[in-house]
Amino acid sequence: MRRNNIFKGFLGGLLIAMLTPLNTLILTSCSDEPDSEYFYTFTGEMMSDWLTSPDRPEYSEFAEIVERAGLMNLLATYGHYTCFAPSNDAIDKYLRGRGLNSVSQLSDADCDTIARTHLVSSMYTTYEMIGHKLPTVNMLNRYLGTEPGFDNDSNAVIVLEGLAHIDFNLKDDSVENGIMQPIDMVIEKSNSYIADILRDNPKISLFYKALVATGVVNNVMLVEDENYNPKDYEAYYMTSGDAESNKRRYDAPDTKKFGYTFFIEPDSILEAKYGIKDLKGLYDKACEIYDEVYPQDMSAPGHSFENLTDSVNPLHRFIQYHILNKIAASTDDLTPQEISNKTNFIGAIGIDESLVNPCDWHHTLLPHTMIKVDKITVDKYLAGCKKGDRYINRRIDAKYPDAKYPGQRIDPIDNDGYKHDGLNGHYFYVEDIVAFSKDVQEQIHNQRIRMDFNTVFPEFITNGLRILGDPFQQSSTDDKYGRNWYFPEGYLDGVKFSNCHLTWRRPISWADIYMWDEFNLTGNYDFTFRLPPVPFNGEWQIRLGFTQQNSRGIAQIYIDDVPQGIPLDMTKKLDDDYYIGDDFIDNINTYDGLNAEDKAEYYKSLKNLGVYPHPRSLYCDNGGQGSRAYNIIYNIGIRKVVSQSYLDCNQDHYMRFRVASDGKQGNNNEFALDFLELVPKSVYGTDDGEDMEDDL
Repeated sequence: MRRNNIFKGFLGGLLIAMLTPLNTLILTSCSDEPDSEYFYTFTGEMMSDWLTSPDRPEYSEFAEIVERAGLMNLLATYGHYTCFAPSNDAIDKYLRGRGLNSVSQLSDADCDTIARTHLVSSMYTTYEMIGHKLPTVNMLNRYLGTEPGFDNDSNAVIVLEGLAHIDFNLKDDSVENGIMQPIDMVIEKSNSYIADILRDNPKISLFYKALVATGVVNNVMLVEDENYNPKDYEAYYMTSGDAESNKRRYDAPDTKKFGYTFFIEPDSILEAKYGIKDLKGLYDKACEIYDEVYPQDMSAPGHSFENLTDSVNPLHRFIQYHILNKIAASTDDLTPQEISNKTNFIGAIGIDESLVNPCDWHHTLLPHTMIKVDKITVDKYLAGCKKGDRYINRRIDAKYPDAKYPGQRIDPIDNDGYKHDGLNGHYFYVEDIVAFSKDVQEQIHNQRIRMDFNTVFPEFITNGLRILGDPFQQSSTDDKYGRNWYFPEGYLDGVKFSNCHLTWRRPISWADIYMWDEFNLTGNYDFTFRLPPVPFNGEWQIRLGFTQQNSRGIAQIYIDDVPQGIPLDMTKKLDDDYYIGDDFIDNINTYDGLNAEDKAEYYKSLKNLGVYPHPRSLYCDNGGQGSRAYNIIYNIGIRKVVSQSYLDCNQDHYMRFRVASDGKQGNNNEFALDFLELVPKSVYGTDDGEDMEDDL
């Protein structure tokens, strides 16, 4: 791992981005030879032709930059690219800002940076720019922020990085190997550390002072593991299910980056709402919050204002809780990703937004704590906020319907004149104080915590691995539509394993699984990972969500090295005798067909067996038809209670899976890790009444 030597890693990132670009909506094949459909006849105009055409002299300066960067030949060949082409006026303005008069005064390195900043190795129309960033990194391995906006003629356009407007009249211009998106400004991405980005913004000066004074600034300096090289790992091929035709390619990740996400209250909010003007005032507020959560540390020497760097200091904890151990390049990365199939569905992947707010839980730098981020979608719990906004630690639901815990709104807009995106992190403004308060610990987080495994491991989002590709497409050459990953030992923090492959299958809309993606273990595995933290001491259920498949195997599960019951057999359905049997649900087609009494009996019967069906809020696209699959009595969607025991909120806890199949059962003992639930006794311990656990 490194802290400095940015230049070396920066060039390495360029090479990786050039050789193995991360693609999403339409990906080139990861095979040694491109798929035949990607060989063009070259009868039409290529991206290189578009840039150099005498009919478009207004883009000649960008064409010169691309040529000097050595990329014009690349844009003359097959591929799928989006080019955000700055006009000559935009480049002249950029040059004047640097005190230059012409492109010839730029260095070759400058040209390389500018060209790669404006090129993305996937095709995007403006229609597909539905989120706050492009899902694919550019050729500098950086995300480009996107927002709807208006140009000078009041046309609705997409704005990049808060400044560069896509030309309304020339947008979405197709060429043989991509899409041209002319823009009116040069896009610039900072290559500074996130800490330096924070320092340069006077609107958040108090937070930055506290970051330095507490020493937490020293914990946000990692960038990339310079010892990791994806070329050390060959592609891995594995079948999915029973059919050999379902063999998929799995690649080791292209990078092993580290990073951070900050949620920061501007100075103006701290002063207006709490009268906080200086470091001592912020320390006093931190004491007010954290002395209640950690009363045992109030008398410790490190608690005082003179010992801000101590781990038990309230201000130290206050700053730590504002920081995630992953890079969220936009608010889109904080909750389940947004997708569109252009006809039937726009929304969070695999979630019925009318039933639940899509949410993710994220680890913070404050040990053994998480932040919950909701995207607000459910009408009856809007409580005056705007649909689509994202909030931290909000709880407005059936138990707390009166907006008692409104949470902190995250401002998604970064175009306030200051950089928000650094080499190893990103920051967002928030509209109120973010803290792991007593209310957060005991009330707001006292609920069922559901996490897809792609958020359990922070490396996933940081390294852009939650790529969707095209989830509405699947084929025997799966990598045409999105990439699948496998993880070398040592890649994921808090994970150790032997004699196996840990793979991640990209999202497929037909899949009856959470967020349509899935991790799998295969081989003679012995796999251990660190569990997400629970917010308070007490009895908790740990549930593993998965789908039954005949091709799967059996594993013994351990919590903190203590075996938990008999081995879990993933070939058994809910209506098998292994669980409840089919007598109870005989002749019942839909869950909604059950009356209240039968629903309660059904859930109680399953609960007594330590198993639950998949949540009804999980959404399956059903072959593009846009229907919810979990309205039925769904016998292959299973949440198995693997443990019910006391958990200490101040300790790390680990879950272990050890193969218990006889030989290479099914698909090489395949064992699925779809999603995880941590459920407090206040939720699972009730059988009826208003406090009964819901089925969502």
